Amino acid sequence: MDVRISSDPATDAARSVTDRLRQSEGDTGTAAIAVSGGSTAPGLFRAMSANDLNWDAIEVWQVDERIAPDGDADRNAGQLAILPATAHVMPVTAADVDVAAADYAARLPPRFDVVHLGLGDDGHTASWAPEPHPDAQRAITSTEAVFTIGPFNGRRRMTLGVGVVNAARLRVVLVTGEEKAEAVARWVVGADRHGGAWVDPTLPIAAVRSEDTVVYLDAAAAGELTPDMIDAIDVAPDDGYGRT
Repeated sequence: MDVRISSDPATDAARSVTDRLRQSEGDTGTAAIAVSGGSTAPGLFRAMSANDLNWDAIEVWQVDERIAPDGDADRNAGQLAILPATAHVMPVTAADVDVAAADYAARLPPRFDVVHLGLGDDGHTASWAPEPHPDAQRAITSTEAVFTIGPFNGRRRMTLGVGVVNAARLRVVLVTGEEKAEAVARWVVGADRHGGAWVDPTLPIAAVRSEDTVVYLDAAAAGELTPDMIDAIDVAPDDGYGRT
């Protein structure tokens, strides 16, 4: 896992994302990214849209979505308007969302070039809810590419599965805020101890593969990383720890 502490994590994360997309587009003529919603996503998307990309060749998919009507404030889909690319919105308004999830899975690219993830203060990423949610274990062990879970923070959800996320060429995780610091430290320490991903229903992000995963943190989100942890990870040049 490559963990970078930055004074501008959204811009730095956008640079990694666009570099990977640009490389894929140059190699094959197309590129595909799956994006998460949440409070950090708009800043990332704005930084991405300002970069020089052939947006006509890029397709944007969703990592997860709340099952709510079109235009509802709970939906992540509204954030995608910032990105000038073809967007494939999860079909959460379908009469049968489980059938719709399978249809969405059938349309996914064979492999994503980039998957963007966030992190909740409870350790969730995508819509892999943590315990005591009744779907916690299934969310991080299911072999389904796309599936739904029961109400989580007020809404049912549709989400990509672990296998799809971990198959991506690059995973970029953007985390800001001191309320995330404990979950960040648990993940970083656990990944070092386990040597990579592991199954922990109390910390769903632990299921994310460490290899080819870059984590961008602001200083607040990195607040519970000890000096020993900092010594063991890669950090951005402007990390505030005196590294170059």
